[in-house]
Order: sequence, then structure tokens, then C-alpha cells
Amino acid sequence: PPPLPPSHPLSPDLSWLTQTLLPALQATPQELTNLLHGLNGGYIPAAPSGAPTRGRPDVLPTGRNFYSVDIRAIPTESAWDVGRKAAEAVIERYTQEHGDYPKTLGISLWGTSTMRTGGDDLAEALALLGVQPIWDGASRRVIDFEILPVSILGRPRVDVTLRISGFFRDAFPNLIDLFDQAVTAVSKLDESGDQNPLAATVKHETQNWQKLGFTSDQAEARSRFRIFGSKPGAYGAGLQGLIEAQNWTDDHDLARAYVNWSSYAYVGSGIAHSASEAFTNRLHNMQIVLHNQDNREHDLLDSDDYYQFQGGLTVAVRSLQGKNPTTYFGDHALPENPKVRSLNEEIARVYRSRVVNPKWIAGVMRHGYKGAFEMAATVDYLFAYDATAQCVEDFMYQGVAEAYVFDATVQEFVQQKNPWALRDMAERLLEANQRGLWQQVEQKTLDRLRAIALQAEGEIESNINPG
Repeated sequence: PPPLPPSHPLSPDLSWLTQTLLPALQATPQELTNLLHGLNGGYIPAAPSGAPTRGRPDVLPTGRNFYSVDIRAIPTESAWDVGRKAAEAVIERYTQEHGDYPKTLGISLWGTSTMRTGGDDLAEALALLGVQPIWDGASRRVIDFEILPVSILGRPRVDVTLRISGFFRDAFPNLIDLFDQAVTAVSKLDESGDQNPLAATVKHETQNWQKLGFTSDQAEARSRFRIFGSKPGAYGAGLQGLIEAQNWTDDHDLARAYVNWSSYAYVGSGIAHSASEAFTNRLHNMQIVLHNQDNREHDLLDSDDYYQFQGGLTVAVRSLQGKNPTTYFGDHALPENPKVRSLNEEIARVYRSRVVNPKWIAGVMRHGYKGAFEMAATVDYLFAYDATAQCVEDFMYQGVAEAYVFDATVQEFVQQKNPWALRDMAERLLEANQRGLWQQVEQKTLDRLRAIALQAEGEIESNINPG
């Protein structure tokens, strides 16, 4: 078609797409070129980091030596705007479902997402507390915070507990200090327990710690612990090994591993305290478990980190309270309109849009061994999320079995390219049934899965011992 005249309203946008964005996307093969060049001692051009789908096309083309952010400017003003809206969305959703304002919430904070967004998650945690950052006029760095009165908030404050990742701990000690100072300030406000559950809890727990022999200062400090993570120098949430090795029996095994791995309290300057009792106190009263995703370039079944952090926190709460907390999944892909869904709704969205989507399956089949591995990993993460958060329906297991294991074309592909993946998928689905996660299933389906697992095992044995 002929080019649009310069006066056409779409002309600038189309020119940018064809002259800037498309060439940048087409240059992504330089990832391999620059990797080899760097390994050879050559210079790799620098570029900013971020997510292209979050309004950052300047990070393209990929394959450059990306730099990060000024940690003193986090949360940014734009991140505060997103976090403030997201906090209100969570409160509105919970209030509509339960008829009352939430009092306690747990949220996981990751370093990588903080770098991509400028601090959406931390900003949301501060907004839930009713605390707003103060930025320096010229540098736009965070220099202080102000406590918003309840009359301006229009709602009670929320007692927020952070479960930070190891990378967040290492990269953002200043943010640990900022949130710890905010918790301390809010806990000292002269407000009623209905309006400020954090202050009420700190007052009550301080008395309990003193009864156990702590001094007043020690008791008050422990009652204010709200930032927890793994031991200094450790990373993760402790569940991956148990799930992979099938080395667990019930919720208490998973919860124990998560708590043992997550019960180090962090305060100002990144100082850590082993505080399993304090962490357990937070879990005993936790109403909401929240995890956010800042872009749609991946989903919660693409990585074991999602089930380890959100699922681990959920199963830990369930093991203590005897029931699941309210589990929400935040969608911040559109910063101007952050959304919150239940975890069950998000799992269903991902299941329909990717997991059993024929286009996605056909796409990974172009990648041979690695494509089959991605399918098996998806089954593992779906199972693990269900084991920890109880969020997967029976029809999803059936659908995965039909699409990944029973489909003749897909089965032949996986059998040829990666028989280990075929065996693992069949065995994981059988494990889901054995553990009571996949309940409504016909016996012939289970028999078929066992036969396929044995067939794949035979293929593996013949590859290892061809003679």
C-alpha cells in the first residue's frame, strides 16, 4: 500500500513502528553475537533494563550490557501512582468479598521486578500502610516519608508483612530501612485498633514478649518485625527441592520448610535477626497473601519462584490457621490500570491462554529438547501451585494430560526429543492423583498414564544402554 501522507494522524506512530521499533526487534539475534563477543574479551554496548511491554521500548534491542536503576530514587513517583492504585484495588476487592476492611496482608517483593518497575510492590505496601514517600525536588530521590491521616485515606490502615527475596535484600538495603522506619512510625501513632491494626498488634505483642523475659526495648523491636527473608547469603524459599524429590507428606512439611527458610527478620541497614516465633505470629493472623506481576512477557507458571513465594506463604498460613488465606494476584501490566484477581482466576487465565493453547504448544515444539522441557516444567509448576495454594481444578489436570501426554502428535514429539520430559509429566500427573489433588479422574486415564511413563522409561534405558 502507498505510504501515508505526513499530515495523516497515524503517520508519526507508523513511522516510529517501522523505523524504530521493528528494526530494534529484528536486532535481537545480537544476543548470541554479543555474548560470544564478550566471552572473547570484546566490548558489549550498554543499555537500560526494563520490560518493553511496560512502556520501555528503549531497552530494545536486547543483548546489550544493561544497567539498572538509582536505588535512592525508588519508589519512583510513577511507581507510587501504580502502587497507590493497586492498594486501593486490593482493599476494594477484599471489602466487596468479605464485607469488612482487611487488617493484615503479606506480599512478596523481588529485586528484579523492583528494578523493572521502579518499586511498584514496595509503593503498594507503603500505600496500604498509609505512608507516602517524599522526593527531593531536583534529583527525585526519596529523602523521607509522610504518614497520611486516616481521614485522608478514607479507610483503616493495613498491617503489611514483606517477604523479600535474597536479591532484593542484597540490592535494596535502603528500601528495607525505609519500610522499617515507616512501620516504626505507624506503630507509634495514637489511633484506635480499628483504624490502625499495626499499632494495636505491636502494643499487644510487646506485652507478650515482655512476659517471656525480654526487655521493653527488645519486646517492642520484635513486635515490629515486618520484613522477613532467607538467611543472609541464602536465596529462594526452600520448597523446590521438596517438590522435585517428592520428599514431603502433607501441608505441615511444606510449611515447615518455608518458615525455616523465611524466618529471618530484617531491619534498618539490612541487619538480620533469626525470628521464627515473630514470623509465625505474622502468619497466625494473616488474612491476605498477595503477589504481583509487572508485565505479561511471562506468567506465574513460567518459573518455580511464583509457587515457592506465594504458594509457600499460603501453605504456611494454612498450616497454622487450618484454612487458606485470601490469595490475590496483582496484574500491573497496564500501569495506568492495575488489576487484582484471585489466584484461582489467574491460574485459570494462564491455563486457558497458554498452558493448553495449541499455538503455544506448536511454538515450543519448534525448540526440540528445550520445548519439551518447558512443557514438563509447566506441569511441575501447576502441580506445585496446587500443592501449596490449592488453586487448580480437576479439569486442568485432565486438560494437561490430553494436550501434553495423550495427544498423538505431541507425545511422539516429546518421546523423540526428550523422553525424560514425557516420563516426568506422566509421573507428576499420577502424583497429583495419589496426593488427592486430582480427584475426579477415571481409572483408565491413570492406567494410560502409567503405561506411557513405563514406555518413556524404556526409551530412556535404551538410549543409555543401546546394547
